Amino acid sequence: MNVRLVIDAIVRQTTVLIAQLATSAGMRAPLAHIANQTFLSLVGELERQGIGQKVIADMFGLALRSYQQKVQRLSESVTDRGVSLWEAMHGFLQERQVVSRAEVLRRFARDDQASVRGILNDLVDSGLVYKTGRADGTVYRVAPAEDMEKLEPAEPGDAITALVWVTVYREGPLASAALAELLGLDSSAVQRALGELEQDGRVRRIDVDDAADAQHYTSERCFIALGESAGWEAALLDHYQAVVRAICAKLGQGQTSATASDRIGGSTYSFDVWPGHPHAEEVYGLLSELRDRVSRLWDTVGEHNLSSRVPGDADRVTLYFGQWVQTDDTSADTLR
Repeated sequence: MNVRLVIDAIVRQTTVLIAQLATSAGMRAPLAHIANQTFLSLVGELERQGIGQKVIADMFGLALRSYQQKVQRLSESVTDRGVSLWEAMHGFLQERQVVSRAEVLRRFARDDQASVRGILNDLVDSGLVYKTGRADGTVYRVAPAEDMEKLEPAEPGDAITALVWVTVYREGPLASAALAELLGLDSSAVQRALGELEQDGRVRRIDVDDAADAQHYTSERCFIALGESAGWEAALLDHYQAVVRAICAKLGQGQTSATASDRIGGSTYSFDVWPGHPHAEEVYGLLSELRDRVSRLWDTVGEHNLSSRVPGDADRVTLYFGQWVQTDDTSADTLR
């Protein structure tokens, strides 16, 4: 298998998805943190797989010392140890309320200046900070709470609640602190979502004796109905994660081919149809047909499990499927 070829192709497709998400519905989501976040996430995953720092540094084409310095620089502020540079700068701006760019640069003079300027732009683009003026005379002011409330999308809590529910179901049992770190969300927002989910029975608390935080959350069922716009973010992440995990599981087993008896894997089929084609409606209706069939089976299995004791070693089988139609009007930007 040509690993580099596959990695390059997947990166290209992932950047297309990120670009579409960042500009959807006329939005312009801030992306200044993406490169650093991707680097740190990739490093963390390689370390979890047992790869040593020297090997990881070589994979990135860096000397070991350069690699260690980069990880340290991105992980925490050189000026304020123990917190990320983003957190340190945001905290400084909140404390001062109004501050000039020159003051910010002096305050974080020991940090990488390109990173400092990039984070300032990110804070402004995200609406957390306002700015006026030019060059080093630019003045920054933290957005007041009432303005931040106006920036919030409609029913943001519903979207967060759905995302927390899906993550607890897929990754649980999880402590609330671990959940907040995994999702990159404020701990108070996660606690509110967990409280709502626990109240209506979608998640439940269990005690894990050998954990630092004994209170963990788990969920046996997760269902986001068609037409629920608040759960769209969670459903998208769940589908994307299912595809990635199936591929990773197959690679982890050393499989680079498919067989009819596979329990892990996927298949992709394309049909060319047109108006008047005898099988066009049958093809267009595949998504609806599969949803109906799988939903009925999901209900049947769920009803049985509610009346039975699910063993601790039960398998969780995740099926993913999707459909898109390419027409003459389809944007070429989505086809890379």
